[in-house]
Amino acid sequence: MSKKNSKSGFISEDPWRVFRIMSEFVEGFEVMSQIGPAMAIFGSSRTKRGDKYYKIAERIAYYLAKSGYAIITGGGPGIMEAANKGANMAKGKSVGFNIHIPSEQKANSYVKILLDFRYFFVRKVMFAKYAKAFVILPGGFGTLDELFESITLVQTKRIEPFPIILVGSSYWAGLLDWIKVSVLKNSCISRKDLEIFSIADSPKEVAQIIKRFYKHG
Repeated sequence: MSKKNSKSGFISEDPWRVFRIMSEFVEGFEVMSQIGPAMAIFGSSRTKRGDKYYKIAERIAYYLAKSGYAIITGGGPGIMEAANKGANMAKGKSVGFNIHIPSEQKANSYVKILLDFRYFFVRKVMFAKYAKAFVILPGGFGTLDELFESITLVQTKRIEPFPIILVGSSYWAGLLDWIKVSVLKNSCISRKDLEIFSIADSPKEVAQIIKRFYKHG
């Protein structure tokens, strides 16, 4: 197929793509409207089961689920699996937002309520709309994407402030130092923007930050 025909085919598919996007939103809204208050937990899909952050994610999800919150993850392995596992241990609602990517990520076995997404941006809307906090453990580019997306939405007042918690001060130290030394120093953000997110090292600290926010919010 020539480049011209390929481009033409792509454009002609756009109206149908809109319907696929709409269907993902409709299904997501229908399912999540029945879930109740929820917390989103993010982190690397590469984290092994014996890793300390896997265990921390499991305990965080367990405590939050015991407090009545549904747990939402990206549905895959690693930190996501740990969080869904913790929710199950607490007999809470364990939700996975699985994404179709070339590596063919499969939902972990601890997901009990599964939504499959083709489009990252639709998935992001679901996280932002239905999670009352973002708990962000060590992760890679995808985790960083969720982190900065949420901070940007709060900073620009597109959504109401909510707890955004980075777990693992030693892991995030380099990034935070760069933000302070380079981004803040060059006046690309204000000092007040640093208050949008919090740092925690234990499940107890995470629970306290969330409880304190909604007690005084």
